[in-house]
Amino acid sequence: MTVGVWLVGARGSVATTVAIGAAAIRSALVPAQGCVTELPGFPGTLPRIADLVFGGHDITDISLRKRAERLSESGVVPATLPAQLGRDLDAADAEIRPGGVPVARLIEDLVEFRERHGLSRIVVINVSSTEPPAVPRPEFGDLALLEAAGADILPSSSRYAYAAFRAGCGYVEFTPSPGPTLPALMELAARESVPYAGRDGKTGETLVKSALAPMFAGRALRVRSWSGLNLLGGGDGATLADPAARASKEISKDRAVPAVLGEEVEGRTHIDYVADLGEWKTAWDHVTFDGFLGTRMSLQFTWQGCDSALAAPLVLDLARLVARAHEKGRVGVLPDLGYFFKDPLGSGEHGLSTQYDRLRAFAGELA
Repeated sequence: MTVGVWLVGARGSVATTVAIGAAAIRSALVPAQGCVTELPGFPGTLPRIADLVFGGHDITDISLRKRAERLSESGVVPATLPAQLGRDLDAADAEIRPGGVPVARLIEDLVEFRERHGLSRIVVINVSSTEPPAVPRPEFGDLALLEAAGADILPSSSRYAYAAFRAGCGYVEFTPSPGPTLPALMELAARESVPYAGRDGKTGETLVKSALAPMFAGRALRVRSWSGLNLLGGGDGATLADPAARASKEISKDRAVPAVLGEEVEGRTHIDYVADLGEWKTAWDHVTFDGFLGTRMSLQFTWQGCDSALAAPLVLDLARLVARAHEKGRVGVLPDLGYFFKDPLGSGEHGLSTQYDRLRAFAGELA
């Protein structure tokens, strides 16, 4: 089946890497490195990456081709790909519509995209900048109140989730933003019989945390503190320089360790913007723990990576899984996709291995 992937923040680094990566895989120029659903023996049959059609919303007007060239200069995208795949980028770019418009227009854009390409499903994925936590309002807790007041009162990410649900599309919140988490939107997803997943893609430091924390728990080693420092460049880092936006990110990054260990531990994650890093990020973590006889020990690790290159294959995985779940009649939150997220909706499980087992079981059920 032909599936539409509608990216909120469609001209950003992550979305551009998704678009050029899918085109490169379709043209057999690169393997599907980093795509979990392309691992040998992964269960089920999902829509092909070659059958994905891209569009989206963005508030900027820089072309995907130009953005891809900049990513190439930064070492994120292989140097030859922007020229080789220029037509693919231009085709996706032609499907990008202005963001920040009224919800009614967002819905129309999605419906027209479906009709224009004869799409069987659309999955809307938010890969835009992180928002501050939502300020509660009575309308956010009740769908009737919200629709009486008008959906344009919603936070930006939640407006896109609302538009997706009203247009009959699945939705993925890849950022820490509120998105579909407001009770009124959960009610709307159930009414429109659409699935959604999130929140905050697990691409780097938290991925390592969710693998290491179960090791300590399983070996009966008491973690006393876990502190982290994140240095980020690029647009994401610039956004997170704002204390309100940074608070959303830090909350989601700090959930995994206490959830796995079953208790709070000293320490927290700090995020600093370093413009010179560009598209790259560095995370340093320091862990102290007790072993037998109370012997004090420590572990440190450093993670350096490119967030766009880490996130893009997961976006492709999620688009295919949510489209198949929608086809199979799954409605509401998809907790089985928690493997991909720092703050998994519908699930309190944060251990990476357990999350992966649940993901594979889910993919098998969809088959």
